[in-house]
Amino acid sequence: MPDTYTVQRSVSIAAPAQTVYSHIVDLRRWTSWSPWDDLDPDLRRTYSGTESGKGAKYAWAGNRKAGEGTMEITGAIEPSSVEIALEFLKPFKSSSTTTFDLRSEGESTSVTWTMIGPKTLVTRLMGIFKSMDKMIGPDFEKGLAQLKTAAEQGSD
Repeated sequence: MPDTYTVQRSVSIAAPAQTVYSHIVDLRRWTSWSPWDDLDPDLRRTYSGTESGKGAKYAWAGNRKAGEGTMEITGAIEPSSVEIALEFLKPFKSSSTTTFDLRSEGESTSVTWTMIGPKTLVTRLMGIFKSMDKMIGPDFEKGLAQLKTAAEQGSD
């Protein structure tokens, strides 16, 4: 049994890679497409570090559904990839690496969202009932669909 889990989803977006990249590399823009943004209307957000790109940080704290945690962009190659260190503090502690890989395909951009994390005791126990892919995958699908809409409509 592997010591890590991987969740991965992809979508094709009818927008240039630079447009899509700008929605990912600026953590403040995630409110327009994040699949978790609507879990708590009173979600508290804090931004720090750089404005966008490597060093940009985001922390959140919310209800039981939203939980609490931090994200920090640890790598960004314009306009092809963004790497994020993700730390959950609540409802349980976990760390993972999230990457977005963007590839131009003519007038469109293929976006692959991947999360890799260690299988901890908690994730192993949860996996008895439902795999991380089945738990997180639908959120990735929702987020990518909302990212597609935001990038194709040019919304902020």
